[in-house]
Order: sequence, then C-alpha cells, then structure tokens
Amino acid sequence: MKAAGRSIPQNRLKASSPLPLLLVVDQFPEEVGLALGNYFTLTNISECDDTANIRFAISGSDDAGNLPINDSLLDMLPSLELLASFGAGYDRIDVSAAARRGVIVTNTPNIHVDEVADFTIGLMIATVRQIPQADRFVRTGGWLKSSFPLGAGTLRDRRLGIAGLGQIGKAVASRAASFGMQIAYHARNEQNRLPYPYYGSLEDLSEAVDVLVVTLPGGEETRHLVNSNVLSALGQNGVLINVSRGSVVDEDALISALREERILGAGLDVFSDEPRVRPELLGFPNVVLQPHIGSATIRTRRAMWQLVVDNLVSWAADGKAITPVPETSWPELHSFIYNRLNREKG
Repeated sequence: MKAAGRSIPQNRLKASSPLPLLLVVDQFPEEVGLALGNYFTLTNISECDDTANIRFAISGSDDAGNLPINDSLLDMLPSLELLASFGAGYDRIDVSAAARRGVIVTNTPNIHVDEVADFTIGLMIATVRQIPQADRFVRTGGWLKSSFPLGAGTLRDRRLGIAGLGQIGKAVASRAASFGMQIAYHARNEQNRLPYPYYGSLEDLSEAVDVLVVTLPGGEETRHLVNSNVLSALGQNGVLINVSRGSVVDEDALISALREERILGAGLDVFSDEPRVRPELLGFPNVVLQPHIGSATIRTRRAMWQLVVDNLVSWAADGKAITPVPETSWPELHSFIYNRLNREKG
C-alpha cells in the first residue's frame, strides 16, 4: 500500500524515537500493518503497559465479534486523539463518548458506494429471478428430470422503493432506472431536485412499491424500522433486499412474513447476529442469503484500508483528519486536539 496519499515525507513522523504508539483494536491485512509500521509502533491492549500515552488507534469493521469501543475502553486511553475505523458504518463505536473526550473518529465512506450498489442490483435480480435456486437445481441433477419451474418473480412493471437515499441509495436508483423500474424513496427528510416520489413513512413507501431495498445506517434510531407492518404493506408480491445492517430488520417479523407468505421473498446480505444466521431463514427456499459481502472485493477493500492509513498518517503529521464522522467533525474539536498535540510536541 502507498502511504498517505497526501505527499507526507516518510521521515516526517520518524523524527522522534520511538515511533508513536498505535493501538490495534482488531485484526487487519498484513499489508496494512506493513504500511503503518513506517510511522507507528503497533501494539494492543494485552501487550501494552503504557496505554496512558496512546494517541492513535485503529479499529476494523462492525463485525459482531469485534470489541465494542465504549467508555470502558476509552477510559484506558486518556491521551487518545484519533480512532481510525474501517468501514462506512461505525455502530460499534460510541461516538458520543469519543466526542466528550475530544477524540476524532474517522471512517471510510463513499469508496464502497459503486461496489455495494452493483451488488444490490445483483442481489435483487438473483432474488426475484431465483438464480441461486436454479443453480442448485442444475447442480443436484434436477434438470435431468424436469425443467425448472416457472418463477413468479420478474422485474417487469416492478416498483422499487429505497429506504435511505444516501450515496448508495442514489447509486442503486440510477442503476435500477436503466431497467425501467419506477422508483420512490423514504428518508429522514425529502431531498429536493430528485425525480423520485418521496414518502414520509416507510410503511407508506412499502405500500406503494413491491421491491424494498434497505440502505439505511444502523444504530438505535433505525433498529427494527422494517417491522411487521412494513412487511405486510409490501404485500404478497413484495421482495425485501437488505444491504444495510441486520438490526434495521426485525428478523422475527420477517420470518413470520415469509412463513405466512405475506411477502414473495427476500435477499439478505446482513443479519442481526452475524455470522450466525437464524435457522428459520436458512430453511426458506425463497430467500437468498449472502455473507455480508456488499463491498467485499480486493480492489475496494484495499482502497478502504488505504483511507484508514491516510487518516492516521495525516493526523499524526498535520493534525488533519481526512474523513471524520459527523459527530466528531466540528472545527472546535479538531482545534482542541491539534493544539494539545502541538503543546506536547513543544
């Protein structure tokens, strides 16, 4: 990996010895460690006896098995200035606790947008047209005995509803328009200058469409927003596609809707307790299940990790975070941390 695409000289951070400590919260690719090793001394909680002087930390994805970053952990790091997080989502990080301590949190937004949007369209088509089921039919010898049954699903005349019209939602909409799909959306606020109808509630949107794509962020604010009422409004011809966070969908309600045939099917890339998937979902033939791979290509993941490295090196060299999350992005917080950094250097 190239170091910090901001033309920072390699020796800029090596002027003092030893190199500043960087707390490693989660595992990361070997090439990331090699890049960071040029600028930091990598350590972890179990092997570090000097946590009071750790100014930088790096965390991985929001995988369920990864360590929560909350008050308890942050209390061990009184000198922490910047936490560089991998991924666009940062549900596992208590950003309010970080902001109270003057800690900048960064993430890796936008890089994955096209990859996730492509995948979402693929998952929608695979679910509606039963592509994985047809693949299994061939592999298990079913085609030798009969033709694959005609499917009820088609994209023709389907209306697409997008829950959460951020960058990914917009990218999905532009791709879906090429299929001639009618598009509508629900978001916290109506966005002007968009050609798509806006619905103030998710239930109203679901009533108006028959494919619901969920691209909402995770967190308590959106927890179980896709509930029994929303699924019933989607209807017997309706298909749910979730590429956001498993917490957004009430899985009990989804299982009931599938069992009672209140919706036609579902395509899921995320689950409430990853990597564990509810046995009931495994048993439905009209559900396409994926192992949270929306952005999982070598090209995109490398670019995301590069941004993690860039954020750390940029902050350590110049006190500038490239992609701070909104909760820790205000100038006063940056100024506070950067002034503290300069005082310590002086």
